[in-house]
Amino acid sequence: MLDLLSLDDFVTHSAPAGATVRRRHQPLAEVLYLESGTVAFGVHEEGRMRHLLGVMHAPCWLDAAPALAGQPCAVDMVAQTPVQWRSVPVEQLRSSLQQWPADAQGLVTSMAQGYCQQAALAVSRVAQDAVARCAQWLLQHAEPAHASEAIGGLAVHLAQSKRQIAAHLGIAPETLSRVLRQLRDQGLLDGMGKSLRLPQPESLRQLATS
Repeated sequence: MLDLLSLDDFVTHSAPAGATVRRRHQPLAEVLYLESGTVAFGVHEEGRMRHLLGVMHAPCWLDAAPALAGQPCAVDMVAQTPVQWRSVPVEQLRSSLQQWPADAQGLVTSMAQGYCQQAALAVSRVAQDAVARCAQWLLQHAEPAHASEAIGGLAVHLAQSKRQIAAHLGIAPETLSRVLRQLRDQGLLDGMGKSLRLPQPESLRQLATS
């Protein structure tokens, strides 16, 4: 679309590394064209990118797909390096598309809608209930508990570090620690160190499928 838009007509913005460039679910009045730098996208929570889905390197459009599809951006975008971009009114981008042949317009619109669906699905999976994902992992690695432990319970030996487990689950180590504390508070997890007990496997299975 660059051949139909003169980006020199639009305002240039800049931000340092760590700045939030775009937030999820906010309506788009402008679409952003990244001129320099690198932007990470994913789920940004509590001041950090908790679920990284990918990075975009200049030059590129950051959010043309949701703008063309008439949807809010499904991901958070955070500058990984100092960045510079130009903001273009969404209606101007759509007007430029209307100058294309009808078949090309349909193709681009369909691709934009498909991208938005995939982005929304990816976010729903990574931001999926961290509790459910941890519960699934615990059950997958569980073995029958020793006779001295709760009858009918299961036990898990943590052969990996919590950081490795968190990486496998696609969550931050801090999130894993918080979820384990939550499971303890609910009486679904017991034990200390590398040996954990699952005194209520059925309740844990319900969480794993929620």
